[in-house]
Amino acid sequence: MEHVPRRRLQSAVRLVAALSAALVLAGCQAVGPDRPSAESPSASPNAVRQVVVIGDSLSTGFGTGPQHGWPNLIAASPRDDAPPLEIRNSAQNGSGYLNVGLTGTTFAWQVEQAVTPEADLVMFFGSVNDLHHDPAALEPAVAEIYAAARQRAPQATLLVVGPPAYSALPEARRLAVRDLVKRQALAAGARFVDPIAEGWLVEDLDRFVGPDGLHPTVEGNHHLRDKMEPLMLEALRAGSAAAG
Repeated sequence: MEHVPRRRLQSAVRLVAALSAALVLAGCQAVGPDRPSAESPSASPNAVRQVVVIGDSLSTGFGTGPQHGWPNLIAASPRDDAPPLEIRNSAQNGSGYLNVGLTGTTFAWQVEQAVTPEADLVMFFGSVNDLHHDPAALEPAVAEIYAAARQRAPQATLLVVGPPAYSALPEARRLAVRDLVKRQALAAGARFVDPIAEGWLVEDLDRFVGPDGLHPTVEGNHHLRDKMEPLMLEALRAGSAAAG
């Protein structure tokens, strides 16, 4: 298979991301170059890596426009050391592990719709929408969703980013959701990242969070991009090394 020059691949990524910005989020967004044929070795530095994002309105660009959502920002302008990426953003406003979102969906639906055996990385982010659910019902739902992702993409790496906080003293319910998500992520063999412990948004709430006190501003989405992209690339490299 003829190798496509990196510059042309990046141009294709930017073009597709610009076109997807004009669409309202309804179902999955696929942003990136076409995947190589089955004959292409997955370990090749030029092989396209497919990343599936499972999340809520913190990943859709809600309030700023899809083009400003952190997944689209990564797809539109990847780092120089990034492999060719196809980012399938399945995030839905209001969705959660158990919470039914504005489109009648949960994270389980997103996994069913977007995760395929071709996925190299499945990233979960959230969800603050689950805070009002009983942890006793939420925890088994989280476990089932991770198991479903494993079943649908056995070779993929799982990366779980917990819900963020908007205060240096987050409420007990938020911490309980964070803790159960962490338990199930580790039980599923996923890497877990804790935005609460790392203070992602509380670094500068006035700049990173909009007037509604929940959704990221344009600057906030760029901030999330700067947090998520290294995690994404590190997970992809670890997955490639394990496969090799």
